[in-house]
Amino acid sequence: MFTIHCCLLTPYSSAFVNPIFLCKNFMRKHLTLLAVVSLVSIRVLAQIEPSAGNWKTWFITSGKDYRLPAPRSYKNEIREVLSIQKNLDAIGWQQIQYWNEGAPGYHWQNMMMQTWTVDTGRYGALANMLLGTGIYDATIAGWDTKYAYKQPRPFATDSRIKAFVLKPASPSFPCEYSIAAGVAVTIISHFYPYLTDSVNKMAKQLMISRVAAGVAFPEDTRAGFELGKKIAEKEIEVTKDFVYKAAWDGIIPQGPGFWKGKFAMLPLAGKNKTVVLDSSSEFRPVPPPDFTKDMAEMKNFKRTFSSNANAFFWASQGFWNEALDKKIFEYNLHLDPPRAARLYAITAIGYYDGFVACWDAKYTYWGIRPNQYDTTYHSLVPTPPFPGYPSGHAAISGVMCELYSYFFPADRPYFEQKAKDAAESRFEAGIHFRTDNEVALELGKKVAGKIILKVKTDGAGELLFAKQK
Repeated sequence: MFTIHCCLLTPYSSAFVNPIFLCKNFMRKHLTLLAVVSLVSIRVLAQIEPSAGNWKTWFITSGKDYRLPAPRSYKNEIREVLSIQKNLDAIGWQQIQYWNEGAPGYHWQNMMMQTWTVDTGRYGALANMLLGTGIYDATIAGWDTKYAYKQPRPFATDSRIKAFVLKPASPSFPCEYSIAAGVAVTIISHFYPYLTDSVNKMAKQLMISRVAAGVAFPEDTRAGFELGKKIAEKEIEVTKDFVYKAAWDGIIPQGPGFWKGKFAMLPLAGKNKTVVLDSSSEFRPVPPPDFTKDMAEMKNFKRTFSSNANAFFWASQGFWNEALDKKIFEYNLHLDPPRAARLYAITAIGYYDGFVACWDAKYTYWGIRPNQYDTTYHSLVPTPPFPGYPSGHAAISGVMCELYSYFFPADRPYFEQKAKDAAESRFEAGIHFRTDNEVALELGKKVAGKIILKVKTDGAGELLFAKQK
């Protein structure tokens, strides 16, 4: 027997439900997930990842190298915590609820995703990658410090201090949410200076909210923020030469089969340095075929309501980011900050290396688009301003499908279907030949495969419910 000690989200609804209802239905239909809930619930009651400080990091040497000095006595801050709790107003309660949603990086990751995916600058993919790896590396460093000093949480030091959120099962110093904020403020301010004032205000609200919630002392939040900031600055410095900075010569190949256009978006992105891949060209596909048969297939394709819906969905929605958030909630990994940060970091690297590898192939071959091959053909959605072969949507979907299937192996059929839907959507939209999509899915799968080989050696081991071969 076991007890569910927190409200859980079902896979079917974003609403909170009665744990008894969950047990009855999952016992009948979802025994596997019930076992997952059991194991994760047990973990919540025990210490959260006490050895995570030893996990391998991405752009810093190790978490131990950033261990903080011992904290001062928390006794002098008890009165401050009590005062903040006593004076909580409606806005303060809202801030507690908002910032406690999800893992420490949850809101920052979503903010970045909404920013870099509409950014046409050369640094968007790098910014997104550094946010993920920065929060992970800083969290690992924070976990080393946490278990070096094992400072109790405020609610455990004085009975007058209340915990207004689920009690974290890890030491208090430094605050893990403030660590993520320090990374986020530094990365976002560096790449998107116009957001500097906003993210700093958000970070201050977050830090106050953790004190008000009774789960962090003020010093915990200050130390966490500075630790996150320091590591983010280090990661910006380490990757300063990742983005290829030479000017493009403006030469577009001429002749049949080549992409045509006056403006080519990010033509040199395929020259960027990669994180896990040996180079952007490591898995470069073979040259594209003659598209005569592909064009005939496309012109003979009869659009339907369903095909149009699929095309518009994948042209407008950030499915893979939302899918990861959903799975992290479903499997209660938002209660395990190091492991959640690990998933976000691996995914961010997948986006980055997958993007660079795809753009290397695009601007090596300059593959023509359907409406350029046959000017009488009209696509359902606007054709993007860069070559077609291979498809970017399909390549990234191939990466995410393999990574998420590694994270959550029981859900592999679901992710495989979504990747197929994403690839097919570009054909249905009329902006990619089917060959573009098939080649891109395979490219993405290879990129993810190499990333998975690396992360299997990071010391984190396997998730309790995700035993891998």
